[in-house]
Amino acid sequence: MRWPKYWSLSFRICPSSEHSGLISLRMDRFDLLAANQAYIRSNAQLRRLQADGNFHPYDTHSNTYYLKTFGHNTMDAVPKIGYYRNTGSVSGVKINRPSLMDIHEQLAKVCQRKKRQIISFVLLNTDGNTEEAESNKEEETKGGFVKFGWVKGVLVRCMLNIWGVMLFIRLSWIVGQAGIGLGVIIILLATMVTSITGLSTSAIATNGFVRGGGAYYLISRSLGPEFGGSIGLIFAFANAVAVAMYVVGFAETVVELLKNSNAIMVDATNDIRIIGAITVVILLGISVAGMEWEAKAQVILLFILLAAIVNFFIGTVIPSNNEKRARGFFNYQASIFAENFGPDFRGDEGFFSVFAIFFPAATGILAGANISGDLEDPQAAIPKGTMLAILVTTIAYVGVAISACVVRDATGNVNDTVVSGMNCNGSSACALGYDFSSCKTQTCDYGLMNNFQVMSMVSGFGPLITAGIFSATLSSALTSLVSAPKVFQALCKDNIYRALHFFAKGYGKNNEPIRGYVLTFIIAMAFILIAELNTIAPIISNFFLASYALINFSCFHASYAKSPGWRPAFKYYNMWVSLFGAILCCGVMFVINWWAAVITYAVELFLYIYVTYKKPDVNWGSSSQAVYYINAIDSALELTTVDDHVKNFRPQCIVLTGEPMARPALLDIAHSFTKNNGLCICCEVYTVKMNSGMATKQAWLTKNKRKAFYAAVAADSFRDGVKSLLQASGLGRMRPNTLVLGFKKDWKEATAVEVENYMGVVHISTISSMHVGEFNQRLLEASSQFKKKQGKGTIDVWWLFDDGGLILLIPYMLTLRKKWKDCKLRIFTGGKVTRLEEEKMASLLSKFRIKFADIHIIGDINMKPNKESWKFFEEMIEPYRLHESCKDLTTAEKLKREAPWKITDAELEAVKEKSYRQVRLNELLQEHSRAANLIVLTLPVARKGIISDYLYMAWLEILSRNLPPVLLIRGNHKNVLTFYS
Repeated sequence: MRWPKYWSLSFRICPSSEHSGLISLRMDRFDLLAANQAYIRSNAQLRRLQADGNFHPYDTHSNTYYLKTFGHNTMDAVPKIGYYRNTGSVSGVKINRPSLMDIHEQLAKVCQRKKRQIISFVLLNTDGNTEEAESNKEEETKGGFVKFGWVKGVLVRCMLNIWGVMLFIRLSWIVGQAGIGLGVIIILLATMVTSITGLSTSAIATNGFVRGGGAYYLISRSLGPEFGGSIGLIFAFANAVAVAMYVVGFAETVVELLKNSNAIMVDATNDIRIIGAITVVILLGISVAGMEWEAKAQVILLFILLAAIVNFFIGTVIPSNNEKRARGFFNYQASIFAENFGPDFRGDEGFFSVFAIFFPAATGILAGANISGDLEDPQAAIPKGTMLAILVTTIAYVGVAISACVVRDATGNVNDTVVSGMNCNGSSACALGYDFSSCKTQTCDYGLMNNFQVMSMVSGFGPLITAGIFSATLSSALTSLVSAPKVFQALCKDNIYRALHFFAKGYGKNNEPIRGYVLTFIIAMAFILIAELNTIAPIISNFFLASYALINFSCFHASYAKSPGWRPAFKYYNMWVSLFGAILCCGVMFVINWWAAVITYAVELFLYIYVTYKKPDVNWGSSSQAVYYINAIDSALELTTVDDHVKNFRPQCIVLTGEPMARPALLDIAHSFTKNNGLCICCEVYTVKMNSGMATKQAWLTKNKRKAFYAAVAADSFRDGVKSLLQASGLGRMRPNTLVLGFKKDWKEATAVEVENYMGVVHISTISSMHVGEFNQRLLEASSQFKKKQGKGTIDVWWLFDDGGLILLIPYMLTLRKKWKDCKLRIFTGGKVTRLEEEKMASLLSKFRIKFADIHIIGDINMKPNKESWKFFEEMIEPYRLHESCKDLTTAEKLKREAPWKITDAELEAVKEKSYRQVRLNELLQEHSRAANLIVLTLPVARKGIISDYLYMAWLEILSRNLPPVLLIRGNHKNVLTFYS
């Protein structure tokens, strides 16, 4: 036999210092058999080399060490399932792969050191993970976890729950009301709903590891906590009520037996309540004893149930005696089949009311999924067990319905035979020798319409049917009693409803939800007191249908979202069939009982809104997130086709907060005018090694309800980092147009380079046509200034120069916020103090539709400041002056070269009028706006190379000295306001 030959493709990084960046591509043809033999030889050779001390890790010619599998000769990890597990995985331990940084550092060490025993390190790392996984697996085994396969865990449970009380007690009545034809349609319609839901459940269940929680887990992980949390409560409640339904069905059968023996304790209704209460207590004891006991009880009950069903079919072919004939049973008769084929609805019953009573029989399809956490392999067990259970039980239901060879009404009196010459009513019973015409005028006790124990009467051995009824009802009740607490516990563990976290605690080796059992017991007892099966059944039909609708919609939504994470192993589903199933479930809810459907949806909507408002701290990678992403991409692309217009302008800000939590006041003021209005990106520039806490900082913004993004860059300087942010931030039309930064309050102590970098940011924003906002506030009010309500006060806008209107727009947007709504705008501007000037400004503001309280024309802005103020300014800039005019030319030139950042006498003289204006403005601000909540002021323009950095910083310092918080704004001189419609 010849082994095939293969091509191998490998990349090799040369370790030498000369070729440290070289990557060579090598293609070899190798023989698989030779490789295997070489691998065997390499193990023996490696051991010999290690024993002799001659092993060299780079000696690829003398040994075949490097033919070994990747992962044994490199820190770069080979694929392992442990890397992809969740932290809390019960199927194995999550292990952490080496990071890229670890690999880079390891590579550097290898290149620097010529001799290193890498093998022992890597093997130790690998073995450590294996030992950890094995130890955890041993702990899991020692813990005594009970896990079920697909037969005992899913198939048996689903069959027992579907073959519930309806099969033995109500199916004959349903056939009597709807007829065989419509009765089979009712069964098939319910099967259609459950089959589509089963396909959807199988698809979702095979799209990843399934934990405990059944329908709640499937829906919540697909559609998110809002839908999952709302349906989880409803589904758990429905299962709790189902316990009552099955127990009442069991109690009805016992009461029938007591009637036949004349052993009624009180009356029929109260006896059902007494027997039901005793039964549910016993079932609670079995459930609390643990899943092992419950599973053993289920298997025994299944055998009894199967024997009872077979017993019924055997009874249909055994010739009936007179007593059975008097009760309406005549074996298989074509005339009876024809008579029973059509409907005969009586009282207030109709097709959908009968369907509502039958539908709970189909609700057992999730019995296996509800204990998904207790299955060995949920992904394989749920599809196989659920779909097979639906098929087998549907065949049994249809078979029993077709075999309903009993007339609708019978007296039970053996003497009601047809006498010769008697005028019979033409019914099939008359043709077979019995006259039940008296049932038209009085209520009879037998027949499909009157006797709920028809199957017991037809069967070959009646007591076995009774045992089957007990088996069906008790097993279904037991399954629901286990399912409800399991679902409820999973919901409570996720802490979606914090008030219910009390019920999350589990006990024993199987983490049994004892508290949930007690709650389910209380709910079941409350509904057992109703003691009427036909009243309880429609109540839970709507709840189960709502759950099924959301399961189907979950499957459709996950497929529609086209998320790469949607990869179900179960392929026999279709997204449009799932959508049809969801619509079908909703439609059936309304035709069964429209007001109950409305109540169900109202409760679900309330719970949905509650969970949405509370925003639980969970992230399950739901399909809703995938759809949000797709919609965002589509909207962003559509936005690129829309041209900018002044009416749609909104500030889209880069806010230089650094860490968002480091400058809360700056973030708060920016967020006040960007929330729900524009883009806000909190940015941080790293001039040293960039850390990996970006997700944490974004989470902080979300937790503190800041509608903002976080971005960070690494750069050689603060200025270069901001430049990168301005160029690269945003997407399409959602690009920043405004830079917001805090005032550098430590500029006097900072180095010249730091001041230059800060000023460079201001210059970059102006030359890149960005709007600029600089924020300065009193040090006493550091972090909480803008978190609290501002109360009645003013926002003073000093609109000194026309920058396009941004200085008006932002204060106006602030007044729209709840915290600022009591503040009024006061507008200050320079000019001649005349009535005409005020009217012109008022007219302009009214055209802009901006409400204002006062307009003040300041006529003495260009006056010189008083001596004290100017002296303070001169003293402030004194440490940064060059004073070159007092020195000779050579010395002056030398000083300029040594300290180019200093303020020269020539510069100070050239811009003296501007310096006067800044100092004078501070005097006016203190005179008019000392009590304002916020001052908004036009930011002075400084041209690079004309105004030195320290002189400009002194201007900003003197402008905001001894004032409330000051927001300096400079628009890019493009209109952001318009008075055209």
